[in-house]
Amino acid sequence: MANKKITDLSDLPSPAGADVLPIVDDVSGSPVTKKVTASNLMSLAPVQSVAGKTGAVTVDAGDLTDGNFDGTAISGFDASINEQTGTTYTLLAGDNGKVIKFTNGSAITLTLPSGLGEGFNCTVIQYGAGQITFSGTFYNQSSHTKTAGQYAVTGLISCVADSFVLAGDTAL
Repeated sequence: MANKKITDLSDLPSPAGADVLPIVDDVSGSPVTKKVTASNLMSLAPVQSVAGKTGAVTVDAGDLTDGNFDGTAISGFDASINEQTGTTYTLLAGDNGKVIKFTNGSAITLTLPSGLGEGFNCTVIQYGAGQITFSGTFYNQSSHTKTAGQYAVTGLISCVADSFVLAGDTAL
């Protein structure tokens, strides 16, 4: 083969694993041109496709079929905050995975309704001075039914449909 610039060579759209590519080793020191097979090069970059896409891949929420992101792209994995300013609130299906932040200075009742389903979970924060009393079917290791005080953080997890485990900064 006559000497040619790499840019003058014809394109090979589907290289085979045994095809050889030139590579420059030790670019910043004493550069030496060596060879590497396509298979060896690709073994250093094991992710070759994502959601059935190849090349430079942008993954959209719709590509993630094992979860329901309601069309919302994942960005930084920040939880959504649902801020509540009143003294009563009933959890909704849309609160799943959210942080529920209560800011009222008076006592608050949070109702845990049936029908949210197994796997429902949320974080509850008493951000204001108003202590939160949990109402519904739930269990707590210490039989607590309220938050422990301002800035208390609790978690609610439904391991069985229509029943919750309350954990975190709780009180009687």
